Amino acid sequence: MSGQGSTEGIVIAIDGPSGSGKSSTSKGVAKARGLRYLDTGAMYRALTWWMLDNGVDVEDPAAVAAAVDRPVITMGTDPAAPTVSVDGRDVAAEIRGREVTASVSAVSAVPRARELLVAAQREAIDAARREGPGIVVEGRDITTVVAPDAPVKLFVTASAEARAQRRSKEIRAGDVAATRADLERRDRLDSSRAHSPLTLTSGTAELDTTGLDLDEVVALVVDLVDEAARAAATARA
Repeated sequence: MSGQGSTEGIVIAIDGPSGSGKSSTSKGVAKARGLRYLDTGAMYRALTWWMLDNGVDVEDPAAVAAAVDRPVITMGTDPAAPTVSVDGRDVAAEIRGREVTASVSAVSAVPRARELLVAAQREAIDAARREGPGIVVEGRDITTVVAPDAPVKLFVTASAEARAQRRSKEIRAGDVAATRADLERRDRLDSSRAHSPLTLTSGTAELDTTGLDLDEVVALVVDLVDEAARAAATARA
């Protein structure tokens, strides 16, 4: 596969709002180039699920901060079958529920929660760099905070209507208007929080997926990955 051998240790950082296609794109790119895959949003959802399951008031930042060290969150990085567990329990289904979705932005805004999970995310990235061949990391602050020096940095977006349609299909919700309103609510919260907001910064390429299918988007990103790998190989030569 062209360029695959030269992607050892590479890091691809992908940010974007919900429903933009960043998760499907990230997994597709990781599969195409034999890389690991890390969904950082799932980590925040897992933490939120634990808070709710243990009766922590997720609207109280102090209560969340006091409890963030208690759960053990483990992420599987196989893009074909990514996993997420809390204290040894598989919570992949539970973290996609409505209650978690409604609360995750509040938990994600707590600085101590971000500090703890960003450290875990950087550990996963460092391991992928050392052990090869590399990793695709997706979330909302990957290009700005978690891995700002990644050789490939993308901000994946799409129109509000396209995002709402995609998310409604994903969660099997018939009310697209309600889904759109929820996405816009989360966008406002994630883009306006004081710590590590969702934002497009200089040096990050913006990729609008509105009129593209998944295969087209993955192909575009794979080309960028291969180009970065070739540049890195040339620099080392």
